[in-house]
Amino acid sequence: MSNNRTSRRSFISRCAAIVPAVWAAPALMAMAADNATTSTAAAGATAGTGPFKLPPLGYAYDALEPHVDAKTMTIHHDKHHAGYVAKLNKAVEGHSDLTKKSVDELLKDLAAIPESIRTDVRNNGGGHSNHSMFWQIMKPGGPKAPSGDLADAINSSFESMEKFQQQFEDAGAKRFGSGWVWLVKGDDDKLKIVSTANQDSPISDGMKIVMGNDVWEHAYYLKYQNKRGDYLKAWWNVLNWDEVAARFAK
Repeated sequence: MSNNRTSRRSFISRCAAIVPAVWAAPALMAMAADNATTSTAAAGATAGTGPFKLPPLGYAYDALEPHVDAKTMTIHHDKHHAGYVAKLNKAVEGHSDLTKKSVDELLKDLAAIPESIRTDVRNNGGGHSNHSMFWQIMKPGGPKAPSGDLADAINSSFESMEKFQQQFEDAGAKRFGSGWVWLVKGDDDKLKIVSTANQDSPISDGMKIVMGNDVWEHAYYLKYQNKRGDYLKAWWNVLNWDEVAARFAK
């Protein structure tokens, strides 16, 4: 008799444990489905729809390790750059003449942009153009130094590669707040280093971009925290000098 009572109690206990799990299963499945849908929708809506597209990174997120970490690359490309693209597309909605132009064409003539959207195009168009260039001039395992005409031009303009790198790093470190440091060609076709705030592009000032480094905190803070100078030094290890030389030659 005692054994029967024990068996009944065990059976009831097992049932009590199973029933909540059975009831919970559909809810858990629904939550998982909701999360999956939300993630998919967010991913699909990240860059928005419109004439301007988020370009592929061109290499794995971890390809630039240990100098630029994978998490930074993921957030930088998939969130920040995608956000600029989405906002640029939103800004030019209803302006069919603008949607037919490239982002660089927009930036070259900001005065022609309607005043109501000019700031949005300047900021988000700059963010799109700047980052599109940025991904292309980085590469895992690329050449460690320039050669040929680019090397000659750097030596002519800055006396040596070492002095060029130091001046470039100094300009990036001294950029107050967020912005970019650039190597550009001016109207005289000579190389010079300039720095711009926020997502402003040298293209808007009639300069030709040879290369640029992003010194917004989102480009380095996860790995380097407040040590922007360390990031600027490490960045040379991932610079794609072949692409920089091609841009210089254009």
